[in-house]
Amino acid sequence: PREANDPVAMCREGVVQLNKGDYISAFEYSKKAAGLGHVDAHAELSQMYLDGQGVEKDERKEIHHLEEAAIGGHPTARCNLAYYEERNGQYERSVLHLIIAANLGEDASIKLLLKSFKGGLIDKDDLATALRAHQAAVEETKSPQREAAEEFYRNRPVL
Repeated sequence: PREANDPVAMCREGVVQLNKGDYISAFEYSKKAAGLGHVDAHAELSQMYLDGQGVEKDERKEIHHLEEAAIGGHPTARCNLAYYEERNGQYERSVLHLIIAANLGEDASIKLLLKSFKGGLIDKDDLATALRAHQAAVEETKSPQREAAEEFYRNRPVL
């Protein structure tokens, strides 16, 4: 599964190594997968730079990998970018990241959009549009196969 140019396998192995606590190997696998364009690997690298796992903490590199993941369609990365934009006073950009994340079905974005609405950063119509888009994205992911897999996962025996 660790093919030299297989970004999916490299990213998976990076997560395996991360879960084992081998942060150096996790970083190397994730770096290789990100170099091959794997969006989840960029998100993993971002978290490693945030937490200092296998690398020194580096906010600039963390944000770089968040941006790469967000551009690639990673909804959680969008939410995380929204945090940095808000922290830097870029409220409009923050809300735009949250709207995009909502359009991708990211649940956390809804709570943050509601907070933004209460703070006057998004109007009622834009919030309603984001809520509808979020619901549509969530509905698109529903299928009998997915529901059966989730049920199986919930009821599996713990080893």
